Amino acid sequence: MEFIKGVREKETIGIAKGLVGENVGKTIRMEGSVHTIRDMGDVAFVILRKSEGLVQCVFEKGKTAFDLALLKEESAIRVTGVVSEEVRAPHGFELRLREIEVLSQPAEVLPIAISKWKLNTSLETKLSLRPITLRNPMERAKFRIQEGIVRGFRDFLHLKEFTEIRTPKLVARGAEGGSNVFKLDYFNKKAELAQSPQFYKQTMVGVYDRVFEVAPVFRAEKHNTTRHLNEYTSMDFEMGYIDGFEEIMEMETGFLQYTFDLLKKEYAQELKMLKIELPDVSNIPTVRFSEAKELVSEKYDRKIKNPYDLEPEEEVLIGRYFKEECGSDFVFVTHYPSKKRPFYAMDDPTDDRYTLSFDLLFRGLEITTGGQRIHDYETILKKMEVRGMNPEDISSYLMIFQYGMPPHGGLGIGLERLTMRLLDEANVRETTLFPRDVTRLEP
Repeated sequence: MEFIKGVREKETIGIAKGLVGENVGKTIRMEGSVHTIRDMGDVAFVILRKSEGLVQCVFEKGKTAFDLALLKEESAIRVTGVVSEEVRAPHGFELRLREIEVLSQPAEVLPIAISKWKLNTSLETKLSLRPITLRNPMERAKFRIQEGIVRGFRDFLHLKEFTEIRTPKLVARGAEGGSNVFKLDYFNKKAELAQSPQFYKQTMVGVYDRVFEVAPVFRAEKHNTTRHLNEYTSMDFEMGYIDGFEEIMEMETGFLQYTFDLLKKEYAQELKMLKIELPDVSNIPTVRFSEAKELVSEKYDRKIKNPYDLEPEEEVLIGRYFKEECGSDFVFVTHYPSKKRPFYAMDDPTDDRYTLSFDLLFRGLEITTGGQRIHDYETILKKMEVRGMNPEDISSYLMIFQYGMPPHGGLGIGLERLTMRLLDEANVRETTLFPRDVTRLEP
């Protein structure tokens, strides 16, 4: 009988531990995929692709025990070699190969060259061949940055005593209501894919005070734009015992500050590759919804067409205004009209035409919606009555108010949109691993 006792240390090592000064002249073993081969005759450069980046390996005839003609790009290999300093190589070191062991070979030649620094192809081709094109260094760097954003969100909220939760994505009724839901049969019952974790994260405030979740949400909107997806990742948090909705904006600002510092420290290589200059988030301006519309109307001579909502062009102009006037890439737009916010949004006690809610715009694009929620049972029933809603439809949600809830609020951040703006991409699909939109369900 044998026993598993835990993780065994492998003989092979990664870039961070292998390609360092203390290993110069030493023999190490490394695994990875053959990114590209540059055959120069007696010498060839075999570029190894690992999760951390690229490694330059030098194949020398007579010194490397292997027939180079048998090596193919995208083969998974294990190599043994001597670490050598080389300032022109990635990370400042290269590996002079002594042995190559092929672990697997591709069955076919790549349909597209991924070894170029940047893929020179259409977005459609990039997405159709997503399992392959994601291996490109620039594509991989985008999603490393996205990993850093999620990591920053989790780490920061843990520091602020939030509890991470998991909420259902199969629900009886969507939190936002309306027709933009995916409906499905659930054992002969009607069900929907969750538009938001809203009802559940509010419920969990009554359990843990402060909660958060990073998970997919689904919107059955027939938009085919550069900013819309039918499945995206929402970074949500909800916090109790607040004195005002400003605390939610302060918490998001703290998250951005923490996350950008994390990216600077631990994702510097990817920031450099993608030529990203992180924006200043030491101060983020706020402006009331109605004032924002007037400011851009006056400065850019644009007639206000819809007094109750922000059109995409207006969002762009608001972003431009605060960049020009305050030097900020971000702006909180507050006090949205009540008729454009969900029934659970708390109305402004000084003017119930507006709510204690906000959007965060990043370079003219909405990336966050949040605000204070109604916590009083009678108040939420009255608002539902005004909107013609039946309390019995969401009785399990209303239960939390029947039995007491603290003042609370929260927000949802669109991860792909935030990454899109940070990377200055023109289409949100560029920053989505496997996009789901009105035309795409594969790969």
